[in-house]
Amino acid sequence: MIRDHKNEAEQQSGERPRGAPTSDSPACPETDRSPHAGANGSTDHPDHPAAPPDDRGHRPEDGSTGSHRVTQVSSDEPLLSARVHRPSDLVRLLVGSLAIAVVLGIAAFAHGTTSGLEEDIGKGTQQAPSLLVSFAGWASSVAVLLVPVVFAIERLFKRDGIRIADGVLAAVLAHGVSLGTDLWVAESAPASIRDALTQHAPNGSVTDPVHGYLAPVIAYMTAVGMARRPRWRVVLWCVLLLDALAVLVGGFSTPFSIIVTALIGWTIAYGTLYAVGSPNVQPTGQNLLAGLRRVGFRPVTARRAEDLDSADRDRQDRGRRYQVTLEDGPPLDVTVVDREQQAQGFFYRVWRRLALRGITQRRSLQSLRQALEQEALLAYAAIAAGANAPKLIATSELGPDAVMLVYEHTGGRTLDSLADEELTDEVLRSAWRQVRALQSRRIAHRRLVGDAILLDSSGRVILTDLRGGEIAAGDLVLRIDIAQLLATLGLRVGAERSVAAAVDVLGPDAIADSLPMLQPIALSRSTRATLRQHAKARAQREREAVLESARKKEHTGGATSVPADRRSVRAEKKAIDEAIEEAREEDLLAQIRHQVLLVRPQAPIQPVRLERIRPRTLVTWIAGAFAAYFLLSQLTHVSFTHVVAEAKWGWVATAVLFSGLSYFGAAFNLLGFVPEKVSFVRTVMAQVAGSFVKLVAPAAVGGVALNTRFLQRSGVRPGLAVSSVGASQLVGLGVHTTLLLVFGYLTGTDRTPTPSRTVIAGLLTAAVLMLIVTAVPALRKFIATRLRSLFAGVVPRMLDVMQRPQKLLTGVGGTLLLTFAFVMCLDSSIRAFGGDLGYASIAVVFLAGNALGSAAPTPGGVGAVEATLTLGLIAAGLPKEIATPAVLLFRLMTFWLPVLPGWLSFTHLTRKGAI
Repeated sequence: MIRDHKNEAEQQSGERPRGAPTSDSPACPETDRSPHAGANGSTDHPDHPAAPPDDRGHRPEDGSTGSHRVTQVSSDEPLLSARVHRPSDLVRLLVGSLAIAVVLGIAAFAHGTTSGLEEDIGKGTQQAPSLLVSFAGWASSVAVLLVPVVFAIERLFKRDGIRIADGVLAAVLAHGVSLGTDLWVAESAPASIRDALTQHAPNGSVTDPVHGYLAPVIAYMTAVGMARRPRWRVVLWCVLLLDALAVLVGGFSTPFSIIVTALIGWTIAYGTLYAVGSPNVQPTGQNLLAGLRRVGFRPVTARRAEDLDSADRDRQDRGRRYQVTLEDGPPLDVTVVDREQQAQGFFYRVWRRLALRGITQRRSLQSLRQALEQEALLAYAAIAAGANAPKLIATSELGPDAVMLVYEHTGGRTLDSLADEELTDEVLRSAWRQVRALQSRRIAHRRLVGDAILLDSSGRVILTDLRGGEIAAGDLVLRIDIAQLLATLGLRVGAERSVAAAVDVLGPDAIADSLPMLQPIALSRSTRATLRQHAKARAQREREAVLESARKKEHTGGATSVPADRRSVRAEKKAIDEAIEEAREEDLLAQIRHQVLLVRPQAPIQPVRLERIRPRTLVTWIAGAFAAYFLLSQLTHVSFTHVVAEAKWGWVATAVLFSGLSYFGAAFNLLGFVPEKVSFVRTVMAQVAGSFVKLVAPAAVGGVALNTRFLQRSGVRPGLAVSSVGASQLVGLGVHTTLLLVFGYLTGTDRTPTPSRTVIAGLLTAAVLMLIVTAVPALRKFIATRLRSLFAGVVPRMLDVMQRPQKLLTGVGGTLLLTFAFVMCLDSSIRAFGGDLGYASIAVVFLAGNALGSAAPTPGGVGAVEATLTLGLIAAGLPKEIATPAVLLFRLMTFWLPVLPGWLSFTHLTRKGAI
């Protein structure tokens, strides 16, 4: 309960202040945190008619009786969490860890520079008076321990013991890390790092690499927030600099030791704060009401806007919204923004800023005051441009960690909350007029989604949530605003009405220019999520249509004669194709493009490249870096001159032959699941071309896309081509899994008559995982959904193939031939360097490496395959000196050498129109 005892004299005299509730007016809801409070925090409950006393012992009166009357000011808002995990603390933790690594790296690789620096500092400190050095050392030793204690006492008197507890925890952890670092430097660190962090003290002993008392003190001071208080910050820096100077001049430390000590304390402090959370400094309702009184308002109640409009629950990073009633005058809309909300979505905004070209919002790196100034500027600029926007009438700080913006009350309903019949063409055109007014002054809204567009009681459209907008925006950003509103309105009223309203207001040219921006990456996060939901719904409808067609076929049955069987197969395929075509729907963005092209046929439709870097590219580079590091670390132990000289070239030639045989196996594997007639020679060339495609795409993606394209160009309908490739992949997965289990069992029994404990443990683990999947409803639903989506298109194709045993035998045989060729190629590579390993072990290693390579995001599984094969062969008993070159030879034969023939095949098939 938030209560305003603002006039004690009025309370004692019983005079009712102006605006206080009476028996004729509705009672103000109260946020009482007692167990008797209702859903809205009100204590007006039949079972509990009397409210509990407040913190002064007063019990609020009814409002119509009693001589002691108070003005009750209440705020409906949920309880705030006691602690929050700030992304900024995590960033500082990562920056500190990186800084420690950089300092240690400089100490390790720039030994000459560090030694020279220490000598220069030593010569300079020798000139300092010994008395001054001794006094500075004594004073700093006392102050560095006394200042934290004094600060702790001051905080305890102000009942801020939680921060002190955080500081003590950080100090303990910093002390433990300091001891661990000292032990590492003494026992395992390179000599260059040991020399940079330690030296011989004047008393003959060796100095500590990390100060055992200075790091905990720094961690403590940082965790308790001493640096945010100006006076204590000055004292803190003076003490730290004096202590560092004293130990450095006295010869009890090195420059690098001081730096590492400070970084460890600083890093541990922020790591502790992020792990346990920082005390929540979000302003309460009482702070809000006090801030409103400071700027001249007389508030009565403040209710969270989320309680009135549930659509705002997903906008917590945009500030907390309040509806405030006053003693006199109309209500107010107040937005409160604090540091916690400012930090929400920080990493997502930073990623967008790094990954996208020229369309990111500057507020991703804004301070709290910059956010306040930008929103105020945009509010004034939007109204000056002639757009309907909330009028900003006051701003104020709510302490050091929050600000508020006070607007005139709009009282409208969001676009998302309107019924479909309320979204008339006039409402749509009015929304576009507001955008036209903003763009006439080069103002970008940047978030034209459903909850940022209001419709008031008079039918006027109002644009809200201007905080993320831009002044003097470029053409690219303005066109993205148009694309965003096209998508927002299209999700509610359809592409045709959305485009028609936009063309009526902005004209066809402006809408046509925005088409290249009509891509998911340029739209808001919520719009992309909605589009993904619609895509899943469309895919589900298509799958249901295919399944329904297959069920109808089962009910009708088939004829007994061979011609009748063939006619039934053709009829089934035709029915499935028709079902897919009827169920296929264009996505919303494609529908919008189609509507715009009807108005402006020459409009550009090719999407603009907005991504500077794709997530897949980033993952590929990271995986490639790890793979390169692993391979280089392995290659340093291999003498290639000796290995090449001792290589058996006959086995190298055998590896080449088996590598070539694998392409015929891949061709049989694909053709076995294509009932239509397709050229075998071109199919083999397509598999060779896949070697070139794998160089620029993950192994599991490039081959599937190329085979699907090849079958379509060979006359197979698109749906059937996808089903054929899916069927071959499904059978390949089944054969792959079966072979892995069989050879894994044989590997465990090749030395003993019974399976090894490892094999038994693996089988039991697989069984337990299957039981868990079937027992947990969420996992069971996930797996069932994936399998249903897989079988929806593959099962009908498998029915076609199973009616032709020769085709099925070709497909399964091709899968076995492909695996056999690769296993023999790896075996030949091992024998080329004098190694010898059982076929079962080689098969297990290859199958595991191939599975991991297919799942790896790198092109052709580069790095993942090499690492898995090398470690697998070493684990199977092959020496490292043989396993490493054997794997490199195997990858040379199956991945790198086929690139040139693959490029030639790809070029030839492209020229012939086969892919």
